[in-house]
Order: sequence, then structure tokens, then C-alpha cells
Amino acid sequence: MFKRYAIYFTPPPGGFTRLGTAWLGWDLAQGCTVPHPDIAGVNVAPITERPRKYGLHATIKAPFTLADGATEQGLTDALAAFCAARPSVILDGLALTQIGRFMALTPKGDTSALNGLASAAMQSLDGFRAPLGEAEFDRKNRPNMSDRQRQLLRQWGYPHVEEFFRFHITLTGPVPDAEMAQVRQAIEANLMPAIPAPFDIDSLTLCAEDMDGRFHQIERFALGKAANSL
Repeated sequence: MFKRYAIYFTPPPGGFTRLGTAWLGWDLAQGCTVPHPDIAGVNVAPITERPRKYGLHATIKAPFTLADGATEQGLTDALAAFCAARPSVILDGLALTQIGRFMALTPKGDTSALNGLASAAMQSLDGFRAPLGEAEFDRKNRPNMSDRQRQLLRQWGYPHVEEFFRFHITLTGPVPDAEMAQVRQAIEANLMPAIPAPFDIDSLTLCAEDMDGRFHQIERFALGKAANSL
């Protein structure tokens, strides 16, 4: 039984995915915990606690509850059809970026095609999302949001869409300032060499949140392929 669904980009199997999954400690594809790497001077578990339940991913359509009458199978079929009709996106690579007190991987180079893909996916699948109730809207309505972001939250259930969308693969929760340099060095040494360049956004993945708050891969779909289930 799942309580929410989401559309993510999840990297394909390989060295980067294996290392990134271990870094976070949760395997989306297998639905299980995995041991963190043993890195001198860095305790990986506490700094990855917040993003762990989501697994190694970048958000395309943020987690949502299914609308009345919508089904997981219907959502799966719609995502399959969407992906079959859309080409993959090639990025120059991924960079390690500090976002506030968090560390994440962000795209290098032009992101216009990627942003277009994300916006199209977010909008075309929105009919499967239950509208926000007032209590949920109030909970997500943060004081630092702009009026435009509140409009997007009301319209799409999430404020970081359209012109506010930023593709990123979150690697940590908030890191204490005194530990930031060591954490950066650990990621650069243990994860960055495994990231392909150029980097291919070749698929989208339907994921779902279990009753314990952990996300699981339901199905990955290749972009631009008629027989597109991976």
C-alpha cells in the first residue's frame, strides 16, 4: 500500500548509482537499506538522514496523493506514453553544489531542454494529483515564498516548478558549517569520479511512498522509445 506517488529521474544501474545509493543508505529500486561507505572523518548516516527516504533521485513531479478515481495503473500507463513521445536530454555533466546548508548535484551547461521536459511531465500528469486541501496548502505555504510561488503551489501542488524548477540530486540534509569542507571532500573523492560526462537524462521513474515514508521504484521508462519500460 502506497500513500503518495512521484515522478523522479533515477540514474540507471552502474557505478554512480551504486555509490550514490550507498551514500544515502536507501536503495529505491530494491526497496531496502544499504550500508553507508566507511569514510574517515565523516559520519555519513546523520548528514544523509533527511534525503535517505527518497533515495538517489531528482524530482520531476513532487510527491502527490492520487486524485479520486485515479489509479496506479492509469498513472503508470500515462507516464509510459509520455516518455515514449519525448527524447532524452544530454547534459554536459553534473557539478557538486552547495545549496544553503545542503549538498546536491546540479547540471552543467544549458538546461533549457531539461527544464522543458520537467515542465511538460509535471503538467501532463497533473490530472492524477488530488488537489491540495486548505490545511495542506497552509502547511506548505512558507513565509519566504513569493506570491508567484504561492500561485504555483495552489495550481500545481508544489512551488518549485516552471521558472522555479531547478534539477538537483540531493546528497545531504543540512550540514554543520564546521563539517562542510570535509563532506565536500568526501563526496568529491568517493562519488564524483563515477558520474558520467556527458550525463544522459534517459528515463523517468514512477516512485511511490510506503506507509513508513520510504520511496520505492515502481517502474522506469526510457525516453524516446516505443518499447520503453526498463
